[in-house]
Amino acid sequence: MGDAFREILRQARQHVPEWSASQVNEAIGQRKQGDADFTLVDVREKNEWNEGYIPGAIHVPRGHLESQIEEAVPDKSKRVVLYCAGGVRSLMAGNTLQQMGYQDVVSMAGGFGQWKGSGLGFTQPRTLNEAQTKRYSRHLLVPEVGEQGQLKLLDSKVLFIGAGGLGSPAALYLAAAGVGTIGIIDADVVDDSNLQRQVIHNTERIGQYKAESARTTINALNPDIKVNTYIERLDETNVKQLVSEYDLIIDGTDNFPTRYMLNDAALIFNKPVVHGSVFRFEGQVTVFKPYEGPCYRCLYPEPPPPALAPSCAEAGVLGVLPGIIGLLQATEAIKVLLGIGEPLVGRLLTYDALSGEFMELRLFRDPNCPACGEHGHPEDLPTYADVCAIPA
Repeated sequence: MGDAFREILRQARQHVPEWSASQVNEAIGQRKQGDADFTLVDVREKNEWNEGYIPGAIHVPRGHLESQIEEAVPDKSKRVVLYCAGGVRSLMAGNTLQQMGYQDVVSMAGGFGQWKGSGLGFTQPRTLNEAQTKRYSRHLLVPEVGEQGQLKLLDSKVLFIGAGGLGSPAALYLAAAGVGTIGIIDADVVDDSNLQRQVIHNTERIGQYKAESARTTINALNPDIKVNTYIERLDETNVKQLVSEYDLIIDGTDNFPTRYMLNDAALIFNKPVVHGSVFRFEGQVTVFKPYEGPCYRCLYPEPPPPALAPSCAEAGVLGVLPGIIGLLQATEAIKVLLGIGEPLVGRLLTYDALSGEFMELRLFRDPNCPACGEHGHPEDLPTYADVCAIPA
């Protein structure tokens, strides 16, 4: 350590108060009881943080302090307690914060080394392994995702109702994004007419169950992902159990009875549903988040006549259109799972492929909705099982 640095350090100590590890620990105890208010900031580098940190600390590396501290601690009158590995970087960081206008800055003498040496508790953070860090590196660069967001995605469970035109692209991209558990319920088998749009399948799998075909593709794409398959149709015997086990539902169905049944179960278990539908050149997507926006029954209190709601097999669909809508569903799912951005709750996004135009419609909850209204009873409503899309 050179003389010039010693002088800088000496001057910093004249301006930045220092607390011992025991003093910081005592202050943390007082904060838990509501008798103290301060922000504990760890200014070490990421690899040091990964080895353990003081419970309740936030991480703002010294190299990013000037650019990130104001977002982490916007109130410059609030006390900030800094620590590093040995007490030097935190002291210098305290001097920097004072220059930035922070009025009450403290450095922990001896740093994290002194904390551990005193036998005080610390937390070992959960981190991505080396392979995951490389795979999800582009997510880690996005502040709204980062490592904690990626870990949250890996812990998330998403159920797909159908592995068809909408489920195919949505499942592929959510698997690529690292959604850790994907459930797929679909009783159909792959048909050659599916391959114009259902990109999760291929010619060699014609005749296989779609759910199993989708699992094969997902496992080849991302071995991190657990795929649960259900070779059955969604009905009253399984809908509640399945919905209760997942964090979010991707609705890729093409018939009203299933949508009503799914809607009611999602309300009962408070699970968001990302809804999508396609028809020839037109598609739409929205998010039904229970009791925050409208539910499916708010939009469609009763199903339309079958003649006005033909299935894709009857009416046809442009092959690329489900890809567009399915990817929008995947995007909305990630936003909901991470709690970022503005999901399409109370908004219906429509897309016209012929004109290349998107349009947004505002949706509102019906206070008298029999499912989500003030006196709603989603467990007792008809699903109109005798009304469905016109069969092929």
